Order: sequence, then C-alpha cells, then structure tokens
Amino acid sequence: MEEHPSNGRTTVHRACTLCEALCGLTFEVEGDRIVSVGPDHDDPISKGYVCPKGMAIAEVHDDPDRIREPLIRREDGTFAPVGWDEALDRAADGLRRVRERHGGDAIAAYIGNPSIHIHGALLLRGALMKALGTNNCFSASTQDTAPRFATSYFLYGNSLVLPVPDIDRTDYLLCLGANPVVSNGSVMSAPNLKSRLREIRARGGKLVVVDPRRTETARIADEHVPIVPGEDALFLFAMIRVLIDRGALDTAEIAAVASGWSDVAGRLARLDVAAAAQCCGVPSATIERLAIEFADASAPTAYSRVGVCNSRHGTLATYATDLLNIICGRLGKVGGAMFPTPAVDLATAAQQLGANGYAGWRSRVRGLPESFGDLPAAVMAEEMETEGAGQIRALLNFAGNPVLTVPNGRRLDRAVANLEFTVAIDVYMNETNRHADVILPAAWALAEEYVDVFFGAMAVRNFARFSPAVVDAAPGVRADWEILLALIERLGGGPTGEVWLDRAMKLFGIRWNPTAMADLMLRFGAHGDRMLPWSKGLSMKKLRAAPHGLDLGPMQPGVAGRVFHKDRKVHLDSPVLMEAFDDLLAAHRSGRDEGGLLLIGRRHLRSNNSWMHNVPSLMTGRDRCQLEIHPDDASAAGLEDGARATLESHVGKLDVTVSVTEDMMPGVVCLPHGYGHEAVADWLRVAGERPGVSVNDVVDDGEVEAVVGQSILNGVAVRVQRVTARLPADLGGGAVADAEPERAGAA
Repeated sequence: MEEHPSNGRTTVHRACTLCEALCGLTFEVEGDRIVSVGPDHDDPISKGYVCPKGMAIAEVHDDPDRIREPLIRREDGTFAPVGWDEALDRAADGLRRVRERHGGDAIAAYIGNPSIHIHGALLLRGALMKALGTNNCFSASTQDTAPRFATSYFLYGNSLVLPVPDIDRTDYLLCLGANPVVSNGSVMSAPNLKSRLREIRARGGKLVVVDPRRTETARIADEHVPIVPGEDALFLFAMIRVLIDRGALDTAEIAAVASGWSDVAGRLARLDVAAAAQCCGVPSATIERLAIEFADASAPTAYSRVGVCNSRHGTLATYATDLLNIICGRLGKVGGAMFPTPAVDLATAAQQLGANGYAGWRSRVRGLPESFGDLPAAVMAEEMETEGAGQIRALLNFAGNPVLTVPNGRRLDRAVANLEFTVAIDVYMNETNRHADVILPAAWALAEEYVDVFFGAMAVRNFARFSPAVVDAAPGVRADWEILLALIERLGGGPTGEVWLDRAMKLFGIRWNPTAMADLMLRFGAHGDRMLPWSKGLSMKKLRAAPHGLDLGPMQPGVAGRVFHKDRKVHLDSPVLMEAFDDLLAAHRSGRDEGGLLLIGRRHLRSNNSWMHNVPSLMTGRDRCQLEIHPDDASAAGLEDGARATLESHVGKLDVTVSVTEDMMPGVVCLPHGYGHEAVADWLRVAGERPGVSVNDVVDDGEVEAVVGQSILNGVAVRVQRVTARLPADLGGGAVADAEPERAGAA
C-alpha cells in the first residue's frame, strides 16, 4: 500500500479474484472510493496483463443492485432488511428446526464457484458440513471439474494432485475441450495465455486444438481438428492404440512411474481405430498423424478441460489425457504435464484430514457416488422431491446459482421453491436466492483480504501473494467467513470441526482467523520458514512485505514426490476406470438422435458463469446469448443469421436467436451458459435488459456421466426449428415458445 499525501490517494496492489489466473491489479483509492483500476505491471506472474473482467471489478464492488444488508422474507413473499443478529438467528433457527424434525441429511449445502477465491470460506467448509450434520453437499465442481478430481484420485491417490501443462516450455500442445484464450486457463492457471500459446509457435512448436467449435484458441492454433462432442475418450484411446501398434513405447520407463499398463494395453487391443474415428468424426489418418507427431515431439503435452469433463465420458477422457502423457514419458518432465509445488499444499492437508476420496457415500434416490466430498448436483431436484427419510427439505446456498447452472433448471427451480427453509449467502439476488427465507450479504472481494490456498496447485509457475483489502468494509458489513463462522457456532459447531480443538481454542481465548490459519499452512508448506527465525522461507509477514507477489519459479521435474499411493506409483488400472473403459468398448453409441443436432456450451472473455451480467461495461455490444449454428444446418432448418428459432430437447424448449457461423462443426450447435435472468430483472437491472435464456433448461438431469455423476452439458441431443409465427412480447429468457415451429431439414 502506497500513500500519496499530495492528492490524498492511496495505491493498493492485489490479485484479481474473478478467475484462476489471479492477475495483478493496481487500485487508486480515495477514502472509501475506488478511483481507478489498472494492471499491476510489477506483478512477476501477470506482468501487466489483465482481462476486461479484471478492469471492471470495481463495478461489481460499487454496483447499486448489490444486496448490502441482511434480508428476511415476509409472509407476503417480499423481503425486508433486518439487523445481523436477527438474520443470523433466524437462519440458524430455521436450519436447526429442519435438522431436529428430519435429521441432518434433510439439509443440503450448495457451494458456488466464487468460494474458492475466499480462503476463509474454503477453510471453513469442513466445519460447516459438520455443523449442519449432512452428507448432502453439492457444488459447481460437478458441473465442470469432478472428472478431473476423480481421475487424480484414482491415478495419483489424491484429488488435488493435478498435472499442469508446462506451457512455457512445451513444443507441442494438444488441447481438447478447452478455450484458454477466453477462460484464462483452467487447471493451467496462467495470465495472458494468448501470448503464451503464441510463444509455443514462435519457438518452433505446434498448437493443436481438438474441439467441435473453432474457438478463439483454435483461431491462433496451427491446426484445428473438429470432433463430435462427447467422443474425446475414443479419440485419445485411438491415438494411444496407434502408438502401441507402432511399437515405440518405452515400457520400462512406463513401469518406472506407473503400475497396471499391461492391463490397460490389453484392453486397448480391443479398440478398432477406424471404428473409433468414425464415431469421433475425425479421419483415421488424422488420428494416426497426430499420435505420431505427439510421440515424436521433443516436449509434448496433452491437456483437456471443461468441454471434456462435462461430456458423456468425462472421467474416461480425462484419464485418457493423462494416460497419453504418461506412456509418452511426459508426466513430470519439463515441457510436459508437471506438478506444481504450491506455497499452500491443500492436497497434503486434505489427505491428513481424510477429505479426499470417492464413493464414501451415495445419493439417496439414484445411488450416485460422492467425489471429493461432493454429490452430483444433477440429483438435487430428485432429492428434494422424493419423499422418505433423508429427503432434502432445506438449502444453504453459498455464492451459487444452481437454478441456472444445474441441468433441468426449471425442475430445480420448482423444487427449491417448495423447500421448508432456504438460506443464501450472496452479494446479489439471483434465480436461486429469490426463494430464500434469509439472505446474508458479504463484504465481497475488494473489502476482504485474500490469500490463495487453492490455485497454486494448478498454476504453470509457483507463486505466493497476500492481497490486502482495497477499501474498508462499510460499517456493520461482515466478511464471508465471519458469516459462515457465526452460523457454524449458532448450530453448535466450531471453526475447526473438531470438538476438542474448538473447545481448547475457546478455553484459551483464541479466536479463529482464516489468514492466521493460511499463515500456518504457508509456513509449514514446501516454501515455508517452518517458524525458524533464521529461515529465508515464506511467512505471511514476508508476503505482506511483497505487495506485487512472489515468483517461486517454474514447476520442477518429478512424479513420485506428488503421488500419494503407498507404492509411490501412478495406478493406471483402477477397477472403477477399467469397468467404465470396458463399458465404453462394449456398448458405445452416439449421443445424437436420428436427424438431430448436438448442443455444446461456450464462455466469453467478458462474462463469468452466471453472476457478472449486471456489470455495464461488460454487457455492451452484441447480445452474446445466441445459438451458433453451421450454415448447412441453418439452411436445412430454413434459418438465416439473426432469425428466431426453437431449441428443443426431450426436457424443454427455448426461444433463441440464431448466429450462423462456419466456426461450428456441422451437426453441432452452441449456446452459452449462465443466462436466463428474466425472473430477477427487477433486482438486476443491467442483466434484466438482456436476460437471455438458460441453456440448462434443455439439459436432462437424468443423464449423467457414468463414473462421478458429472452433469452432461456437452453433446446434448437437440433439435432446432424455425419459428413461423411472431412470439408473444412477454416471452423472454427461458420461456417456452407458444408459436408453432416449422420442422425443416436437420430439425
């Protein structure tokens, strides 16, 4: 923090907490007012890069539509402001009554994506679930990341051991189902990825993007390979089969780091490359060429992400990505898929606390497994609707919006509306929170200090940074962790979740603090000072003295040190994965209906899931909630660019605007997620002007990925039909069109 007495302003440096990249920002502050936001050119990781969302972060802080004081629902359904003690008491009393009547599992918690940027909330999660007394925890991870966590658990023995592409040193990047130019990287956390990707080509390397859509990343690649959505696992296994047949794999090197390869190779012998190619929509010759190119490159790495994870075979495809890296000797190697050495090692902490696993319990109705502590969010509605012991009757929604982000959103909307009690912790009213009995608003990012305890495990360079609050929280406003801790204590719990420790802390007058806890984790981490006065290692004091953050160097070679299995080897032949592999080989079928299309999602650099559509500077320009369709499919359905159409699945219908583009693979259409704000247009005035439609209203919550129950959001069978009659003026986001559609061509 830098004081400027001449103009009464202060300069504050901190990380942007809107995505994984954690780019450095510089704020000019006058009193409690943020005067300007800009890039931090002295941040050693982001080096002055920032995306449009980061530049707009103060608009969220200052948004007049934000909820600033606790709200409770009146008998007439309207909301009224109340004081904090009354609101917290009412929230805890309501949850306690449900628990006393029906048991702990009658309460569900949904944890939204922003929670991982709130170190206090992340560190209190286990204590919260113990205080609620429930196993019914859901989160955004089962919409985008559960297959990655499960694959890591099966292969490496820990859900948070995540191989990260060494993008700054690779010479061949095979990128599947990811669009890092827009996402800023996911499990490849790195600012300015567009420049980093271009540098691969500049140093003589190659970037290959495999995706049904010609994404922003594909546009700067050496090669774009269109693929049928959901067939990434077959594509990757076919590549591996090519390399087996070539006879060039070093089995001794594979055996040095992994067990079970012979079992896997035997299964792959049953895979027909030509048949797989036909299912993928990728020619056999292309698969063979890419396999040989990859194996022959000096420092190749394969990377797959959200588009792969939320497809029909998400876990198998993620496993196949890692398997390709392993058999080509690229795991733990410079330029390959490497393991970071995070300043705060949450993987080790999770292992020690037993917060790491698979199928420790299952959902009540469908019997789907938990993974890394979460049940699949796709079961939420059925668990709320189906009567009997353990039926969900109350919800604590923390920084999430499952009505928009979980499949079959209309069904879930009705189910949440019928719950006995709902508590929301959020800064905005949203499509889920509108059903709450109590809403508890937090100070939010710029009025809270922040220390990363999560993303270091997936960053392309090791780093550490303390981010101070940019401005003081307004009087009476509470931080997220203070709200959670107040609820936990009112429900009879404590901050550690361990009764003896919570009692001891209370006895000695020790008040739990998340930054102090992060300091302990930092000091006893790989880069820490171990609390030794002479050590040059890290502590929170040293981070506070480095306002731009610290670059702790590139990822280091090695595998065994990050494998948690007792034999320190990667386990390639997990029974769960092998069963799924056998099923794939034995009964593979296309996800497409006869004559229909496959729906995929997309994101935009100026959007962030469902909650940044109320930021004026990010919502300018063309309406982004449009259905992209290939010219051939548009022609077959009688559609032209800008036309209105009906997008239909067996779950529901949406009225959409069509954008005709050759960026789409024929037979595939694309609609972004996170829209559909008509129900809260009075609360979110900017978002309400362009509410869009919720793509999840046509996604089936009954169809999930086989291993972890991941929602299948890509490769959804749909039909697109031209609307011949004018739509009623009151039909908006998510509405079902009453006008008669005209069937044509591919529709």
